[in-house]
Amino acid sequence: MSFARRCTLAVTVATATALAGTYQGAEAAPTAQPQPSPTYVYRVDGAAANANALLRAGFDVLEDRKGDDLFVMGKSVVGNRLQANGYRISVEQELPPVRWTNPLRAGQAPVLDAAVAEETYFGGYRTVNAQYAHMDLVANTHSDLAVVIDYGDSWRKTRGTGGYDLKAICITKRTPGDCALNPNAPKPRLFVLGQLHAREITTGDIAYRWIDHLVDNYGTDPQVTKLLDTTEVWVVPIANPDGVDIVQRGGNRPYLQRKNADTANGTSCGTTGGSSQVGVDLNRNTNTGWGIGSTPQACAETFRGPNSNSEVEVRALQGLWRTLYRDRRDTGPSTPAPADTTGMVISMHSYSNMVLFPWGYNSSVKSGNDTSLRAIARQMAALAGGWQYGQPGEILYNAGGSTDDWVYDDLGVAGFAWEIGGSAGGCAGFTPPYSCQTSVFWPKVKSMLTYAGTKTARPYSSP
Repeated sequence: MSFARRCTLAVTVATATALAGTYQGAEAAPTAQPQPSPTYVYRVDGAAANANALLRAGFDVLEDRKGDDLFVMGKSVVGNRLQANGYRISVEQELPPVRWTNPLRAGQAPVLDAAVAEETYFGGYRTVNAQYAHMDLVANTHSDLAVVIDYGDSWRKTRGTGGYDLKAICITKRTPGDCALNPNAPKPRLFVLGQLHAREITTGDIAYRWIDHLVDNYGTDPQVTKLLDTTEVWVVPIANPDGVDIVQRGGNRPYLQRKNADTANGTSCGTTGGSSQVGVDLNRNTNTGWGIGSTPQACAETFRGPNSNSEVEVRALQGLWRTLYRDRRDTGPSTPAPADTTGMVISMHSYSNMVLFPWGYNSSVKSGNDTSLRAIARQMAALAGGWQYGQPGEILYNAGGSTDDWVYDDLGVAGFAWEIGGSAGGCAGFTPPYSCQTSVFWPKVKSMLTYAGTKTARPYSSP
């Protein structure tokens, strides 16, 4: 039985909203900001479309394409701007307008319990506080398997304006030396990251289910038991909690916030998604290929930040990874990490059904471990039912500053990005119905994560 089903006290969105005032120190709810106009997904004709040009111009270019056609999201003003710039477009999808909803709990709840662990929005997706309560309760219930680590603070928390801790959970059959912040740990480490892009809510739910799958099946499922006996599994379900705080305020119409909540570079940007957003794109902010496939425009969805590694959430992840993994790779894009390098980092995103690996910033450059990374990606894609796989520029477009590039560049650790979900059908897009998590996404991704566990000890050994 999953941890969620063991909890008997559920809190609905309405109840959670009513309770928000009982938590002291929570960030005050912003003034209501109705959004009367819909948002569109525009299909941009590939004859003239250039992803890097669109990204530099500040358009929200989605991680999806059909042939040479690209997709851009925004309001009608974005469509007008695309046409003014000479692009041929058509409306692929119309998203309904979102009305402002008071936040469930803006900022971290100081008391985390079973009730908070069941707080949801949009049909079942867990809020940030619910994810954190879940991790704490799992660690308390399964102290022989799990421990929660606080690895930093979100941007809002560093500014004293609400915000959250940054939390990870380490899961393994714990023995002396396990789950320590020490790169010379006795076991190899698989690291799974969700909701670095806040609006990609499927990834947070997959992380939640992965945690339950491991702790609920240890000792009964041979694959899970072997994995936890030999490997540390680290999970960060919510890597961008300030951004997710914005997303969840939309309730049954989640705000499509991609970035974090850093307003230092553009205080006049929007606060509820749309064509103008506050924040920095945390997956364009690392120093590996920084500036490629992103924009210097502060209100754009792919704003890379004022400089590389500028964001506290990015630096906190980098600091955590440096305490978990040894640096096994010398500089140079074609320099390989040794064959006995251990570890793997998987950054989950949505959507477009792809498995991506370094280098993301330049597909004409192959990494020194390309053969092994490509072989693993091919198997992951097959387990998912036939996804595409390759370097981002081979099947999508080049983009620098990503976390999967950084962990390989800086440490030599095998880094992958998964784009989970399609662009068509009933389970498409950033906000699929919650039922899709059980019926479509989890069965595929569970097998991919399990396979990743088997490769974590020696990802660069012979394919």
